[in-house]
Amino acid sequence: MTESLATVHLSYGHSRAGLPAPVSFRRWVNAALAGARHRRPAELSIRIVGTREGRTLNRTYRGKDYATNVLSFPTELPPGMRLPLLGDIAICAPVVRREASEQGKEATHHWAHLTVHGVLHLLGYDHIVEAEAVRMEVLETRILKGLGIADPYQA
Repeated sequence: MTESLATVHLSYGHSRAGLPAPVSFRRWVNAALAGARHRRPAELSIRIVGTREGRTLNRTYRGKDYATNVLSFPTELPPGMRLPLLGDIAICAPVVRREASEQGKEATHHWAHLTVHGVLHLLGYDHIVEAEAVRMEVLETRILKGLGIADPYQA
């Protein structure tokens, strides 16, 4: 069992029916932090959103007018301020369900992957540059393997 490194605040802007349990989100967050070798206490929020809210967030913060699977908003603290706040993650439930179905993935595994992916973004990982994308994918795959989940990037 992974030691708890994080305080995870969950909120729902979408029906909770069919969603993973809060304990699952906490497990995935802690696995991501441990896998990224983040050793300090951490605090973050995860909001489960519907299509409308997901689209609004993506349009407002990324200029893309569609709902996407996961968005991460790292905390920007003033210089010298040290708090455990990592930021916020928004995961769009209808997009996650649709993608899991289209990709033939177990829905819970896709939720785990997107949670890990979002946490890594909060820690500064990105996938805009190819070399960084490869580094992030390798780390995600290793973390998910530790959770008993197959490589999400294999077809």
